[in-house]
Amino acid sequence: MLESSRTASVLLVFYSPSRMPESAQLAADIETLSAEFDGRFLAALVDIDAAPTIAQAMQIPSIPLVVLLLDGRPMPLLQDVLPIEELRATLTQLMQQVTAQGVAGRHQPRSGAPQDENGEDGEPAADPRYAAAQDALGEGDIDGAVAEYQKLIDANPADAEAAAGLAMAKLLQRTQGVDLNAARAAAAERPDDVNAQIMVADLDLLGGHVEDAFHRLVELVRRTTGDERNAAREHLIALFGAVGNDDPRVLKARQNLASALF
Repeated sequence: MLESSRTASVLLVFYSPSRMPESAQLAADIETLSAEFDGRFLAALVDIDAAPTIAQAMQIPSIPLVVLLLDGRPMPLLQDVLPIEELRATLTQLMQQVTAQGVAGRHQPRSGAPQDENGEDGEPAADPRYAAAQDALGEGDIDGAVAEYQKLIDANPADAEAAAGLAMAKLLQRTQGVDLNAARAAAAERPDDVNAQIMVADLDLLGGHVEDAFHRLVELVRRTTGDERNAAREHLIALFGAVGNDDPRVLKARQNLASALF
């Protein structure tokens, strides 16, 4: 999937027919729209009831969750069930933004396409450098994924895909087993507790509330000083890496961070 996202967008759709039937309809609608968009994005549907290890590895906070993969970078996109017409409009706007960023490729059809030595459906074979980290995530071994991505960074600090993967794996590692409601209660009781605020920002980012996560940490930087301010700033920059430094939400948050600092 990471390799496929270099050509065009991939939408990872996490849903649960048993816990929330509406999420299964969203998944079906996105798959339908992927055909309408003629390869502009590939829909990858993940039934977390059938694949609990993936849900555990991703620490899915709620269902549904739609994650955009673009150039190997995961970006939380949607956490609500939308009517298909509204979903179509949302995806149309998203594809326009993606094209504006210079990504104009299309995926080949998933069925009936010729196969070659590169891989099924004529797509390039997945880069084997990332296989160990991806396998670890698939098995729910988040610590192992962090270690594998770190090896890649140590070998090549300029590897942007590995850096994004490491940032997301560390996010999963930090939030593993954390109770969302308890974390929010702690942050509300201690608004200037850097660790409490960072934890909620992490959970918000993982749940698709990217702007909320960024805003929380920018405001924390604004009202703290010294080591606490530096910790909040550094963590926010790490979250920028998890989302992708070219993402418009990151660019806006960087401006807000500069304003908070100066």
